[in-house]
Parts: sequence; C-alpha cells; structure tokens
Amino acid sequence: MVSVFDGLQSLFRVTSGEIHRERVDMSTMAAEIADEIRASDPDRNVTVNIASDLAVSGDARLVRILLGNLINNAWKFTSPKPDATIQIGCERVDAVDRQFVRDNGVGFDMLYSHKLFGAFQRLHSQSEFPGMGIGLATVRRIVNRHGGRCWAEGAVGEGATFYFVL
Repeated sequence: MVSVFDGLQSLFRVTSGEIHRERVDMSTMAAEIADEIRASDPDRNVTVNIASDLAVSGDARLVRILLGNLINNAWKFTSPKPDATIQIGCERVDAVDRQFVRDNGVGFDMLYSHKLFGAFQRLHSQSEFPGMGIGLATVRRIVNRHGGRCWAEGAVGEGATFYFVL
C-alpha cells in the first residue's frame, strides 16, 4: 500500500506546478543518469550509447525524471541479456525531432502497447522485473504537460524503443 501511495504522489508531483521551459542538454543529462545507474548496479556490463548534442526545450527537472524513467526501464529490461545495449538519440521524421531510448532487452508484444503508459499497468510479472508500473505513466504525464507525445515500439525478445516529442 505504501508503494502505491508513493507512486500516486510521484504522479501528482509531475502533474502540478508551472513548467519552466529552457534548452535542456539531454546528452549530458543522459550520461549523468547512466553513471548513477551504473554506480548502483556495478555488476552489470551495459553498453550505453548517447548521441552528442541532444537537446530539447522543456522543464529541466521534468525532463530529468522522464529520461531517468526511460533509461532505468531500459536498464531493467535488458538484465537477461549478456550483451545489453541502450541507445539514446534523436531522429528527424517529417521535420519533427523525436527523441528516443532504445534497448535490446526483452521487448514487448505490440498488441499490448496501449497498456504501457497506464498507471500501475505491467506487461511483465513483478517477480521477473520488479517495479510498481508507474514509470511510463510518469513519462506520459510529463510529455503531456509539455504538449508533446510519446509512444513505444517493440517486439518480444528484440527490445523496445520509446519515443517522445516535447
């Protein structure tokens, strides 16, 4: 019950308050987050490739939470892979820059992609991959607060890519 309450508080915090947009250096931010995760899980050998000069216009505090949730998820869902790889980058499609976090982890069945961003929704068992099911719901709320959009693509056993546009 405490975990559920903490999760709800976390969602509330990202959906309240003002947005202070500025240029956010996502490359540096992603490297800091990856270093923090590595320090907390030093036994894993994960290759993290971060594109240079990634930047968005957004609230730096919220972008850090968004990026932290996506990188943490990629780290978690690549845990069964001995050659785990996470890529953070940007693609320009139809004159729009879309940021992404891509991994070669367990992936997911696209039939259930509509559940990914729901609060307390999980596609994998708690015993297999611990968590509350709040991270991607937080990502969606942050993206929505910025007037953007987010989505995911993946395949079972082939990894996942989480996109967002702010």
